[in-house]
Amino acid sequence: MHNIEEAAEFLRQKGFGDADVGVVMGTGLGGFARHFKVEKQVVYGKIPHFPVATMEYHAGKLLIGTCHGKKVIAMQGRFHHYEGYSMKEVTFPIRVMKMLGIKHLLLSNAAGGINLDFKKGDLVMLEDHINLQTENPLRGPNVEFLGPRFPDMSEPYSKELGARLMKIAKEQGTTLLQGVYVAVNGPNFETRAEYRYLNHLGADMVGMSTVPEVIVACHMGIPVVAVSVITDECDPDNLHPVDMEDLVKTAEKADEKLSKAFAELIGTL
Repeated sequence: MHNIEEAAEFLRQKGFGDADVGVVMGTGLGGFARHFKVEKQVVYGKIPHFPVATMEYHAGKLLIGTCHGKKVIAMQGRFHHYEGYSMKEVTFPIRVMKMLGIKHLLLSNAAGGINLDFKKGDLVMLEDHINLQTENPLRGPNVEFLGPRFPDMSEPYSKELGARLMKIAKEQGTTLLQGVYVAVNGPNFETRAEYRYLNHLGADMVGMSTVPEVIVACHMGIPVVAVSVITDECDPDNLHPVDMEDLVKTAEKADEKLSKAFAELIGTL
């Protein structure tokens, strides 16, 4: 708790206080910064106790600015368990943003499409998730100030925010699908047998992030909406090696549509 407070106080002194909304921009999804007026920014390495992004596709900056009259903190790049960080470190920024005032959390990620109806470039809003990651960010002594020992997960994704986002996407002419996201440790991509297994579990897409952040947000009572960009099609009967450059380019192409929808959603909060 001390580390969270210290990081939050450092950021308050930099002008990051009294925020309304938190946004996490995933792989290839950094374009949201074009949709709000950035007032301050700081690299993660300068913030006390913050991890440092090691992924080359993640900028590693925390931004604050205004979007449709709301004060927004945006993470350009997130942290992953496969980078060697604990789940507490992965979710540390969400804790800090809560201390800085955020009341809603918008998440994005790149994911593989297990549902064969999903195609590269599709946007899919998470309606639920399956957590197959081997560490939980709530493991260890509970801090009652942050949330309860056993937080409810019957509705991890806000139906109200989801309905608003679906309406906005439709108005903007953007197709927004819905599906179940499964989180795995990574960093390797899955085998044919693993894709079949995940499909049988009921997953529509697979990724290596987001779920720890959602768990922590639910623990603290923050409503969440999350969207995946389908960057590769995971057909076990027609599987090809994943080209990371192609994956990022696919995410970048979908970025503008998602960023525009997120910005409009913030205006309704």
